[in-house]
Amino acid sequence: MTQTAPSKKTASAAKAAAPAGGSRSRGRVGASQPASEAEVERLTQSLKVKEDEAPWTSEELRAVGKYLREEIESYEREIERAEEELANFIRSSSDGGGEDQADAGAKTFERDHEIALANNSRDMLRQTERALEQLRAGTYGICENCGNPIGKGRLQVFPRATLCMTCKTKQERH
Repeated sequence: MTQTAPSKKTASAAKAAAPAGGSRSRGRVGASQPASEAEVERLTQSLKVKEDEAPWTSEELRAVGKYLREEIESYEREIERAEEELANFIRSSSDGGGEDQADAGAKTFERDHEIALANNSRDMLRQTERALEQLRAGTYGICENCGNPIGKGRLQVFPRATLCMTCKTKQERH
């Protein structure tokens, strides 16, 4: 699934959402209730940004929080769908008698594909939940490698980023 992160243009449309709040079903981190204005204001003051960047605004933080929560819900639905598909596949292929090798191979490929999709969605869900946790904790946007700010622009494009561009480039070279 490919979605773009919230931009400055969409920030004002996302005022109803917030980066912190209550809990969701199944013990997930996503929130359905907005944070208090005081909490959002505390976060705008505490989140680090690069020297050449303006501090986070409450509208930007609300947009990022809303985006992350929507992504969590989307990944949960994808995982549920993939698990249902896999269960249906297992039920329908339990007989297997009289299949030729091509049919068996196609079913194995389909099963492996569903497992890979579910695992990918689980990984993305964990990354998104972690980003939301960091946003709530006031540690969002800090490079996990060097401790410097990741950069507001990078986070607005890729809200799950955990490394600054310098550290990410070094990681990709190795």
